[in-house]
Amino acid sequence: MKQTTIAKRIQTVGIGLHKGEPIHLVLEPLEANMGIVFSRSDLGISFRAEPENVVNTQMATVVGNQNGFVSTIEHLLSAINGYGIDNIRITVDANEVPIMDGSAISFCMLLDEAGITTLDEDKKILVIKREVEVKEGDKFVRLKPSSNPKFDYTIKFAHPVIGEQHYVFEFSKQNFIKDIARARTFGFLKDLQMLQSKNLALGASLDNAVAIDDTRILNPEGLRFENEFVRHKILDAIGDLALLKAPIMGDYISFAGSHDLNHKLTKAVLADAKNYEFISVSDKISSEFQRVFA
Repeated sequence: MKQTTIAKRIQTVGIGLHKGEPIHLVLEPLEANMGIVFSRSDLGISFRAEPENVVNTQMATVVGNQNGFVSTIEHLLSAINGYGIDNIRITVDANEVPIMDGSAISFCMLLDEAGITTLDEDKKILVIKREVEVKEGDKFVRLKPSSNPKFDYTIKFAHPVIGEQHYVFEFSKQNFIKDIARARTFGFLKDLQMLQSKNLALGASLDNAVAIDDTRILNPEGLRFENEFVRHKILDAIGDLALLKAPIMGDYISFAGSHDLNHKLTKAVLADAKNYEFISVSDKISSEFQRVFA
């Protein structure tokens, strides 16, 4: 089983969630062992998508350095991870990835249009060897050994529209497209008003998020899934875990997780070599991984 990249350069323009301005997004092929690289064409800088380059996790996952950053990367990374793409360059001309429709499906369509091609190097998998957990109060995120990767997520909101939702997602590319990619980000109207007073979330609209007031969903079309909220949390987690630099062979379990907890989990895994093993998946042992990461 070999590493992959996209077959051709592709580009689009979308609105940034926080600045509300058009952003030019370009996806380009990269050679083997380069990983996922973010570039700022307006600043002439690049940085890899890996835990040590995460600089903020308050409202989104943000990577960068002292010279610049790229925010709201998790939806695009979720699609890249869901498609099993190992090497790709992501270039934007602003400090965030376009929000598109608030899910990952637009990025899936871009990847479908670009196509996927194999490279000469064997694919690398990060195998979880022992359970690792990060907790804050009753909230937690956990990775544990498994040969059939799943995302087991529970959320609980004191809101009549959401309440408690639980969903188990069996990881594969086709399942990702069918069950996760279309789940949109969501937010509360009272929070939006506060954020916009601080010149944030200026691009937020009913076209790119599920909006909720005190009692109901404001989007006239309603939800795409009955449990769209927890599915989107899984979408975010798949994107956040893409920063571990290789597809994960292990189960992810969470109660009320967040970008911050996911980031702390990636650091905790890599902090001790007994927690994981990077395996090069040669053709001889690729069959057990093929179904998941093909």
